[in-house]
Amino acid sequence: MFDRPYGRRALLKLFAATGLAGVPVHMHAAPVAQSGAAGLRLAAIDWAMLETAWAIGHVPVAASEIIRFRIESASVPLPAETLDLGLRGTPNFEQLRFSAPDLILSSPFYTRHEAALSAVAPVFSLPFFVRGEPSLPHALDAIEALAERLDDPVAGHRSRQDAETQFDRIAARLKAHADRPVMLIDFGDARHFRAFGFDSLYGSTLTRLGLANAWQDGTQFSFAAPVPLDRLADMPDASFVIVSPVPLEAREQLQRSVLWNALVPVKAARVHQLSATNAFGGVPSALTFAEGLAKALATA
Repeated sequence: MFDRPYGRRALLKLFAATGLAGVPVHMHAAPVAQSGAAGLRLAAIDWAMLETAWAIGHVPVAASEIIRFRIESASVPLPAETLDLGLRGTPNFEQLRFSAPDLILSSPFYTRHEAALSAVAPVFSLPFFVRGEPSLPHALDAIEALAERLDDPVAGHRSRQDAETQFDRIAARLKAHADRPVMLIDFGDARHFRAFGFDSLYGSTLTRLGLANAWQDGTQFSFAAPVPLDRLADMPDASFVIVSPVPLEAREQLQRSVLWNALVPVKAARVHQLSATNAFGGVPSALTFAEGLAKALATA
């Protein structure tokens, strides 16, 4: 069939080029359609890197936890053929090798796997969440850094400028709400929640939008949890923004909770519910969160 021998990776690349592979690259879902550095096949272990690659139009052929990703990052559609690499913390290396990547996208969260990942393909890792530093600037920098690595700086510059423009427009819409702090809440149960600090994606996006974060205490990995419900009594002037769907049992219990219903923001109807977004994503999730927040506060 072939006039010279082909290795397994070469065959997979050839099949992808002819549309015969099980995991072809479809770029039409991304905002920019570019072929990448010599058509590099990307595999993403980290979700923030996956979103960043999508944002610049270089959609990975394989990624981790795709089913969950599609729920939490619904604004980042992936091709149906994207190969699922299993859990982010314990990727399926057999699937990873089968995807025949030229470059693996990772982050410092997965340094323990770097040697094993490097045995499959070169690894490109970028930091998004650094203790004591806001994450959104890192996510914005990652757009241009990944684009440079893929030899497509124009896509990186265009994508970043577009994101900055969108943030500016949303910030302008939120000026009327700048005098009231925002308390970001993710309920685990009816008595505890997760709070997001300035170093989280959500918290740093609040800063970019000109809003104050009501949570001023420390965090671990950009959030604090579990935080007792009664801590919310310390924030009578805040707007409560619930950043993900509340579990059904917790929602029913909160409706009956004397403490919850006695909170000033609850009595004043300053409680807003957002759709699910990816708290550990990149710029696309930050923009989705920002837009959802603007729409929610506009109805107040």
